[in-house]
Amino acid sequence: MKILVACEESQAVSIELRKLGHEAYSCDIIECSGGHPEWHLKQDVTPLLKEKWDMIIAFPPCTYLTVTGNRWFNVEKYGEKAIQRAKDREEAINFFIQFANADCERIVIENPVGIMSSVWRKPNQIINPYQFGDPFEKKTCLWLKGLPELIPTNIVEIPPRTKFASGKSMPTWYADAFRLPKEDRAKLRSKTFPGIAKAMAEQWTK
Repeated sequence: MKILVACEESQAVSIELRKLGHEAYSCDIIECSGGHPEWHLKQDVTPLLKEKWDMIIAFPPCTYLTVTGNRWFNVEKYGEKAIQRAKDREEAINFFIQFANADCERIVIENPVGIMSSVWRKPNQIINPYQFGDPFEKKTCLWLKGLPELIPTNIVEIPPRTKFASGKSMPTWYADAFRLPKEDRAKLRSKTFPGIAKAMAEQWTK
């Protein structure tokens, strides 16, 4: 199959697809970190969506779509910054929707829990890495077209969450990421866990 893996600098899914013999290409506006630049299309993905693909797997940026950033949209508190963020969110929504509208029979769009559930439609499935052998908690939404829901492959225990004085908590791996520089932190949080990448490749290309 000829497969486009959009907005994927890590090449996690592309590598698993290549292992199975598929012609998979990662695409991002930055260099890939997966070690295979020969499969990487460093460019804006939009023109590529006009080409013929057997499958499109997309990981559009979630910075302005996730619910965790909703507090920054308070105009009374943040003024012009909030107004600009609203514009950035609108642009992010349009970027997300272009994958849904692509002329392809098999489409997957991945994103964290966010506003697309209300401005577009609810995801077909919500998964976590611990369902696929990686002991981590990270709710991941999947919007599917022409493909089945992923079947968990190996459910494992997850470590205790990090608790804060406020009473709130978050997955420990996510909390630890705050110690990293901002750019590295974003890359770490956006990477696809190995178990999920393998399940995507194996189950969606049968």
